[in-house]
Amino acid sequence: MSEKKEIQPATAFFPMFEKYDMGVVKIEDQGLQRYINLENKDFFLGAPHANKMFGKANLSIIERLINILMKTEMYTGQKTKAYKVVRMAFEIIDKRTKINPVQVLVDALQNAAPKEETTRLRFGGIMVPKAVDISPQRRLDIALRNICSGAMTASHKNKKRIEACLADELLKASKNDPASFAVAKKNDLERVAKAAR
Repeated sequence: MSEKKEIQPATAFFPMFEKYDMGVVKIEDQGLQRYINLENKDFFLGAPHANKMFGKANLSIIERLINILMKTEMYTGQKTKAYKVVRMAFEIIDKRTKINPVQVLVDALQNAAPKEETTRLRFGGIMVPKAVDISPQRRLDIALRNICSGAMTASHKNKKRIEACLADELLKASKNDPASFAVAKKNDLERVAKAAR
């Protein structure tokens, strides 16, 4: 008789999830509030939510950042390495600002999440761009992807390590600084959508 193997949380091996207080983090964007999970502190080395609809909303927002970072060129499939990068980036943010790094991450996501984008509609033989609202889950996915892409781009052909680049990107995005890659991408997307209204 074969027993199903359960994926055990690896929190004991990854203490970053216990280090920062999630209870004091405030989410101001009501649309994203449901999808930014701060209560789940379990860190999984497998993918228990992979085939469940909206399953990724049950993952901790820190683990989602690690998973998106794992999709970039250097860390493909290397979750432990991606975890170390995020841990070091959080330590850099903690040293520089003395603010809870999880709050900085949440602020960065709120500022980098676009509200509108364009889609193409076909009228006869013509493709016409049309502005549409973005669902909260997609807004969060775009923000996470752009933050990780910005950190990887900044560290490419640069003496700065990826940890410092990720910390810089999070700090700039949390302050809504247009120098941030994620905020600049959001502004471009919303500008194009505004023109297509």
